Amino acid sequence: MTVTTVNPATGAEIARYESTVDTDTVLDDAVASVRRRRREPPSVREDRLRLMAARLRTGSPRFALAITTEMGKPLGQAHAEIEKCALACEYYADHIAELSAPRPVHVAPDTGYVQILPLGVVLAVMPWNYPFWQVFRATIPAIALGGAVVLKHADNVTGSALLVQELFDDVFGHGVLTTVVLPPERIGPLIDDPRIAAVAFTGSNRVGALIGARAGAAAKKSVLELGGSDPFVVLADADVEAAARAAVRSRFLNTGQSCIAAKRLIVERPVRAEFVDHVLAELDGLVLGDPTAPATDLGPMARIDLRDELRRQLDATLADGARLLFGGRPDERPGAWFPPALVEVDGGASTAFTEETFGPLGALIAVSSAAEAIGVANDSRYGLSCSLWTRDIPRALALTTEIETGSVFVNRISESDPRLPVGGVKASGHGRELGRYGALEFANIQTVRTSATTRETT
Repeated sequence: MTVTTVNPATGAEIARYESTVDTDTVLDDAVASVRRRRREPPSVREDRLRLMAARLRTGSPRFALAITTEMGKPLGQAHAEIEKCALACEYYADHIAELSAPRPVHVAPDTGYVQILPLGVVLAVMPWNYPFWQVFRATIPAIALGGAVVLKHADNVTGSALLVQELFDDVFGHGVLTTVVLPPERIGPLIDDPRIAAVAFTGSNRVGALIGARAGAAAKKSVLELGGSDPFVVLADADVEAAARAAVRSRFLNTGQSCIAAKRLIVERPVRAEFVDHVLAELDGLVLGDPTAPATDLGPMARIDLRDELRRQLDATLADGARLLFGGRPDERPGAWFPPALVEVDGGASTAFTEETFGPLGALIAVSSAAEAIGVANDSRYGLSCSLWTRDIPRALALTTEIETGSVFVNRISESDPRLPVGGVKASGHGRELGRYGALEFANIQTVRTSATTRETT
């Protein structure tokens, strides 16, 4: 199999890559790296994590340009992605000693403690929308604890995946993270291989269900982040102008290609007109164009087929009776261009509300009360994240317990942060990445108990 990467801004070929032939050696090297690093003190891993952060920042021009060229992310946003990876490395460098330290447990008269050990080799099957950050957020906790990773990245960002491996080879040594280029039919046997201890996957619910089922059949843990249709709830007492600015940023950052983007805008009717006016003003100011230009806000979508799927969803939403508030006209330039669009729907059965729209298409609905807003927010098969806007913070905190998502952000957009766990419920998957919880997902949480009495044996 040959993988060909294409610049989505121009449609021009970038490079070709041959499929990985020898996965046995890759797996053996990964296992050997875990055994080697198992004996390292946490201070060694801390030093390497800090060195990784420094290498990321030094190499940011090269790494960011690779991201922009392969999947169309505006260059400034690509630099921000690299910086986020560096911050994650620094977070785990700051906390690796604490995470690794044995925790005593009172089991008198015996002594007992729990220690955190690497689980082994993790197979990471990663998406294209954040070519560096998705890899780092899913795998750096496991690597910080001494584990290893075999990375199967999305084909269209193969160049970025190889740059990630280059970084890890340089900082951590051979075998700690290795990129493989494989067709889909070879992923299943890799999951089955006894040298793989667990699986991390980010992507569609359909593929995630297949990968989770395969991992389950092999009695292996999986962490699945399966996308979302995130609600952005604006209550009548919100700072409407601030909410509108945030809604546009959340929905259209990374050209709308984010799992935690504000896909469903749910607004109480008393502030609907004001909110829409502010949103339209913000949309008018967005610049769609060359992703390497400093002024660009939105680049192309990552692939032609993704653009065509979003066009289908927009057409179906309009056929459902939605009203087009902004955009909607095709862009005829070569490449995967889709100008930003906003629709308003009357009910949650619309295509833009029932399906995940992965691109620069926002959908708005007006509701009569906070209770209805929460009902609409929860009326989804997905449950990844929610952004809730109100000036009444105690009320907001009470409402969070009613919202069926893995995270709720009050008066700010949904975003991942190395300090906080990320993950979803319902069809958005299971397990968590980042923070202490993310580190424990791919750890052997080992109990040690020593008897207080010594008996002679014969």
